[in-house]
Amino acid sequence: MQFARYIAQRYLVSKSGTNAVNIITYISIGSIILGTMVLFIVLSAFSGLKEFNLSITSIIDPDIKVLPATGKTITLTPTQEKELASFTEIQAYSKVIEERAYLEHEGKTSLGFIKGVDENYLNVTQIDSTIFAGNWPTLGEPAVAMGYLVRRRLSINLTDYSSLLSVMTPKPGTGQITDPTQAFNSSKAVVSGVFQAGETLDNDHIFANIDFVGALLGYPEDKISTLEIKLSPEADEDRLREKISSLLNNNVIIKNRIELNDALYKMLNTENLALYFICTLVLIIALFSFIGSLIMIIVDKRKHIKTLSDLGASLASIRMIIFTQGALMILLGGAVGIILGAILIVIQQQFGFIPITESLPYPVKFELVNIVIVYATIVILGFLSARLAASRINKKFISSD
Repeated sequence: MQFARYIAQRYLVSKSGTNAVNIITYISIGSIILGTMVLFIVLSAFSGLKEFNLSITSIIDPDIKVLPATGKTITLTPTQEKELASFTEIQAYSKVIEERAYLEHEGKTSLGFIKGVDENYLNVTQIDSTIFAGNWPTLGEPAVAMGYLVRRRLSINLTDYSSLLSVMTPKPGTGQITDPTQAFNSSKAVVSGVFQAGETLDNDHIFANIDFVGALLGYPEDKISTLEIKLSPEADEDRLREKISSLLNNNVIIKNRIELNDALYKMLNTENLALYFICTLVLIIALFSFIGSLIMIIVDKRKHIKTLSDLGASLASIRMIIFTQGALMILLGGAVGIILGAILIVIQQQFGFIPITESLPYPVKFELVNIVIVYATIVILGFLSARLAASRINKKFISSD
């Protein structure tokens, strides 16, 4: 093994007697470096994209959301709430009541989704940071903050007490409706603010105080729709899930932010995997030139190989020399590709020279796991290629003149 490595290292640093072989070898090494660099950049870009989407959802979604397993409500008694507040894993929590609503203003209508939140809600999410006109509803007032697109459809002015918004929600109960006018609870509110937090929320969401929505729906004080929770920095999420589930008699479903946006992250992971395979395919194609260059090196060094055989080197040792030379080329080319890719990723993180918009650079993230994935990919494929090229050496090749 030491003999094979020594000879391979000598072959690696020495130039071939044929200039064409040298050029092809340089091209194959360059393709390995470029392929490795591209694969690392693609994975880093998708890591940044996932983190960027997570940062966007963190504005509107809590770390943990507790939903009813059946029905529309959760019962949270004062005793349970006191115990919940004692959990060290919870930094802040908010009680929420939410329901579909029918919105009307001066003859213009829109279907919406009303969300009543308590005073702790802004400690759990950063939704108030998306307010671009007016203010977040003041506690105790019949006021709402609504999405930009809802406001545009209803053509409603901010803080206009002479022209209020009508909010209607279906009355709970069963059986056939005989009088449509008695099928809804109705209340009026002033629009205190407008937010812009993405098309999904902007299109149909309005936020109000929990007391206003609770009264509108006729909920008792211990009935809520969901609990939204912000975790402490060192919180054990799995342990907290068990404690909450036990506290609420296992009648709840608990989801974290990724689970709340399951479709989005499945799509991102699928696209990431697809691009990984596409880039790997490009890398495999590049490795064909690498195999070709190794075979040309073998042909170019036929006399050296025959001399080594005459000196007593076995066929396996000669094959190991070529394999080791190819492996060294792969290891060095892969390392250089990752280093160059890492430099570009760090530059993009610091200076954002590739923008999505004028004010938003394309998100990338430097992660060690991407280095491991890329280097493992190039090493495995490269070693297989080197083994394939080395297998072309046989006894007939060595004995022929």
